[in-house]
Amino acid sequence: MAGDERYGRTDGQTGGSSISLSDRPTVHPSNRGEGLRVVGQPLRKVDAVSKVIGATKFADDLMLPRMLYCKLLRSPHPHATILRVDTSRAAALAGVKAVLTGRDLPIPFGILPVSQDEHALAPDRVRFIGDPVAAIAAITEEIATEALDLIDVEYEPLPAVTSPIAALEDTDTPIHDYGDRGNLHKLINLEFGDVGEGFARADHIREDILFYEGSTHLAMEQHAALAEWSPGGKLTLWSSTQTPHYVHRALAQVLELPPSRIRVIATPNGGGFGGKSDPFSHEIVVAKLAMKTGRPVKCTLTREEVFYCHRGRHPTLIWTRTGVTKDGRITAMHVRTLLDGGGYGSYGVASTYYTGALQTVTYQIERYKFQGARAFTNKAPCGPKRGHGTPQPRFALEVQMDKLAHDIGLDPAELRLRHLVPPGSVTANYLQIGSMGLGACIDKVTAGADWKERYGKLPLGRGIGLACSSYISGAGLPIYWNNMPHSGVQLRCDRGGGVTVLCGSTDIGQGSDSILAHIVAEVLGLTLEDIAVVTADTDLTPVDLGSYASRVTLMSGNAALQAAERARDIIARHAAAKLDVPTERVVFADRRVFDASDPENGMPFADAVQTAEAVEGTIGTVGSYTPPMSPGRYRGHGVGPSPAYSYSAAVVEVEVDPETGIITVPRIWIAHDVGRCINPVTVMGQVEGSVYMGLGEALMEEMPHRSNVKNAHKNPSMLEYKSPTTLEMCDVVTYLIEDPDPNGPFGAKEVGQGPLLPVPPAVANAVYDAVGVRVDEVPVTPEKILRALKDKARGKEGRYGPMSFPDIHWPAPTVVPPPWEGGDGRAVTDIRHQGGRRKVSHPERQH
Repeated sequence: MAGDERYGRTDGQTGGSSISLSDRPTVHPSNRGEGLRVVGQPLRKVDAVSKVIGATKFADDLMLPRMLYCKLLRSPHPHATILRVDTSRAAALAGVKAVLTGRDLPIPFGILPVSQDEHALAPDRVRFIGDPVAAIAAITEEIATEALDLIDVEYEPLPAVTSPIAALEDTDTPIHDYGDRGNLHKLINLEFGDVGEGFARADHIREDILFYEGSTHLAMEQHAALAEWSPGGKLTLWSSTQTPHYVHRALAQVLELPPSRIRVIATPNGGGFGGKSDPFSHEIVVAKLAMKTGRPVKCTLTREEVFYCHRGRHPTLIWTRTGVTKDGRITAMHVRTLLDGGGYGSYGVASTYYTGALQTVTYQIERYKFQGARAFTNKAPCGPKRGHGTPQPRFALEVQMDKLAHDIGLDPAELRLRHLVPPGSVTANYLQIGSMGLGACIDKVTAGADWKERYGKLPLGRGIGLACSSYISGAGLPIYWNNMPHSGVQLRCDRGGGVTVLCGSTDIGQGSDSILAHIVAEVLGLTLEDIAVVTADTDLTPVDLGSYASRVTLMSGNAALQAAERARDIIARHAAAKLDVPTERVVFADRRVFDASDPENGMPFADAVQTAEAVEGTIGTVGSYTPPMSPGRYRGHGVGPSPAYSYSAAVVEVEVDPETGIITVPRIWIAHDVGRCINPVTVMGQVEGSVYMGLGEALMEEMPHRSNVKNAHKNPSMLEYKSPTTLEMCDVVTYLIEDPDPNGPFGAKEVGQGPLLPVPPAVANAVYDAVGVRVDEVPVTPEKILRALKDKARGKEGRYGPMSFPDIHWPAPTVVPPPWEGGDGRAVTDIRHQGGRRKVSHPERQH
């Protein structure tokens, strides 16, 4: 699915020039991983040729004999009661084989156990324009589409909630019959330490209100699913999904089938970005239609329908109050967020917690308070988009840090460098920090951009801005809490020298299949061509929870590493006996197994496998990974903990026309602490893909609704939804900082999401440096810049953005003493190596 961003995005895809200071991205010289033969090498991805020549089969490419086509009838109302659905005329149309309504699928579902509020087809009420009401299966798409017009639905419109502010008002008809209050889905009030005392010690306090508009994923590939019901009574679903395990769970729940009779295969993804992380209506509907007709049924959503599925970035209003000392040390921070959640829960509870969880993992914050609210509104439901709940508060924090630096007369880069969270520490809200390379990231981008010589010194209309960020490398807890592993791998060694890796993880374009192959090849001394990777098939592969939370490299990678080490140990034991050397001297490299002291004394890897198999039987091993326990013990502690945190810093250069407000971004310097690069080329692709998406959100992407026209989506097409093309994409200077983390496989951490976060605030900060006005709102458009410039010319504050945060009646706060103040955290120590860590055996034999 390679191509031009004008026609959609795929993970890791970028548009403009990539500039590097050398053939290999800049890394710490002490952490190059000398001795590694596969890890760290810029090798071609295992699926690259197949995709380039067009041989890869995506979900919509699949065809089965006697296949039917499904179309969904969607609501034209944002909020209404369904009084009657008459499908008789549609069912009588020649070529129609089955019709479904909400009565056929009465059991609700949802990705989170606390938000089981969706139906595959709405049984009694619709909650946004586009909510599916009925489904058709026909012999052609054209007949199915024609049949939709023959379904008669009688609605009784209900008052529509058009905004989170409106959701705060009492209503006789709440959107859902659950939630924390009225149309408020979730309310959170957490305080870590005495925040009032922290503000009392501050030399300077400032309050800011900022807004981050919602946006959608714009994946190149639309959602598609194909279901088959076998004569033996087994359901198989092929779907463009990021979470086959959770789709499998939802199918079993809604269709009331034993899980053992359901097989879900995640097809190759033409981009996911979080938009394919939920179980979706069309996946359940085609399964039910296949069961009803006895024929395969496929549904491919139109681009407009993908906008209705949405699950994209929550529009978020953020109020933040921060107190600092004269040198910029943060004594207290208080953050409030209000999220527009749309019509259903999706990942919304987690999204709300995420808007408050990660502020503490970049700079030291002594006292911290977070109040978050998510509102139901009659719009397309929001969910996880690249960075899931963290770009919005990071925008607010980084813009406010820039303002604080100006307030107290410090260089913004220096303020950040003085107060970085120390590696190995525990934050105020009980997040365990591992390796921490943000300082090196800041140093790289400021040096590359010539920050000290250029910041605040460029002519009017030109400016540079800095921002930083952090992101998780896998979630600390599964969506459905249990004690089982989060990732599993099975490894099979064959007599010809090949190795098959079976893992439930899903490659959504980010290259995770290749990462598994890299890791196994490194341990067993093979090449990528020797490794076959089978993933994302619930019948063939062990459970992996999915491609979200930047978890695959660290979690599935650790499981693959453990399985490979176990296979190596078995083979080494028997090879040592054959070679008549101590097991500790056996080395795996260059497709051979040999004596480290006498490399000529060895054998091909295939012979070593045969030697072991003659004694042990078939050589197969397993590996699994469970993340370390979090030190937090308060309600809500499950969102934010991670085995490792990545770090990013960006400097953005802008050019702003003071006469028109038109803004262009010629160049961005980005540095990312990746732990260790498994493959530096794919890492760079992910970094620059994040820059591309962050730039789009910063300058133009938005998902507005027309509140005066039935709450309709304003731009549900790629003609109207604006995102950068290759012409708008800037040059990118990329630095990869390698600071290996002990919790990652070979020290690797995430790279798929974190580098997006600093881009929007760095753009806003650069605009201030260029023309002296603040735009405290994303996207930063010419109209907003021009409005702020005109206000400044009139002697008003040169600022564009929200002016107030609504009065929300928060629940009583949960007050948690920070780890250094006793309480639950009294005995907190470095726990990174406890709870589920894999055992590393004989590391000297990895090479």
